[in-house]
Amino acid sequence: MPVRSTSAKVCRSLALVAVLFATSGFLNSWSSSKPELWEGWDAHNPKNTKAIDHSVWGALLSKYVTTDSTGLNRFAYGKVTAADRKALKDYIAGLTKIQITDRSRDVQFAYWLNLYNALTIDVILEHYPVKSIKDIDISGLLANGPWGKALIKVEGEELTLDDIEHQILRPIWKDPRIHYGVNCASIGCPNLLKTPFTGKTADAKLDQAARDYINHPRGLTVRQGKVTVSKIYSWFAYDFGNSEEGVIKHLLRYAAPDRAAALKKAGSISGTAYDWSLNE
Repeated sequence: MPVRSTSAKVCRSLALVAVLFATSGFLNSWSSSKPELWEGWDAHNPKNTKAIDHSVWGALLSKYVTTDSTGLNRFAYGKVTAADRKALKDYIAGLTKIQITDRSRDVQFAYWLNLYNALTIDVILEHYPVKSIKDIDISGLLANGPWGKALIKVEGEELTLDDIEHQILRPIWKDPRIHYGVNCASIGCPNLLKTPFTGKTADAKLDQAARDYINHPRGLTVRQGKVTVSKIYSWFAYDFGNSEEGVIKHLLRYAAPDRAAALKKAGSISGTAYDWSLNE
C-alpha cells in the first residue's frame, strides 16, 4: 500500500508555494521544481495487462463534449442529466475499488488520466454554475481552486487532484505530454478529449493533443515577431527541459511548419497567457 511520507507532504506544500511565487513572477519564468513521487504508487505488475472498462466515461464524453469553430472542446455542464451525474459518480467509485498498483504501466497511465479528468468534471458539476474552476475554493489554506482537496480514496489512501498529477503521473511517467492529457476545465487548458484514454491509445492521443494545442492560439501565438505561449510551459517548465530553450524545442516538435518557422525566426518567448474561464 502506498504510504505518504512526511517529507512528501512537506515537498508538496513547498511545491504549491513555488507555483504561487512563479505565477506572481518571483521565480525564473523558465525554471520550476521537480515533481515529488509519492512512494508506493510507482508499483506495477507488467504481467497484469487486463484492461479497465472506461466505456461509461466514454459515453459521457461523446454526449457532452463538442468542438467549436476554433478547435476548442467544450463541455455542456448545464445539460448533464441527473442520471448521467450518477453514472459519473458510479464510474469514479468503480475506479477507486481497483488495485491499480497491480496493473501494467500502460493500464495505470490511462487509469490516472481518466480518473483525473472525471474527478474534475464531477467537481465542476457539484458547484455548477461557476465561471471558473478557480472559483471553487474547497481546499483550505492558500486554496485557489479544488486541487488540494481530498476527493477520493484509492488503496486506502486519500487523494487530491494535485496528488494524482504531481505525485503520481508526472514523477512516474516523466512525460511532458501529461499536460495535454489532464484537463482543468478551463479554456486555456488543452482539450478535454471526446474519447477516454486506454493503455493502447494513450500515446497516440497525447501526441495528437499536443499538436492540437500547440497549433492553437491558446498554446502558441506569434504576432509581429513576438511569441506568446501558454503559462503551462512556465508553470511546469521542469517537464519541458527547465529552460526557455527546452520549451522552444518541445514546441517545435509539434508545431505546424508555418508556426515552427515563425518560432525559429523569433528565437525567444516574449510572454505567457492563460484563460481560466470555464470551458463551457
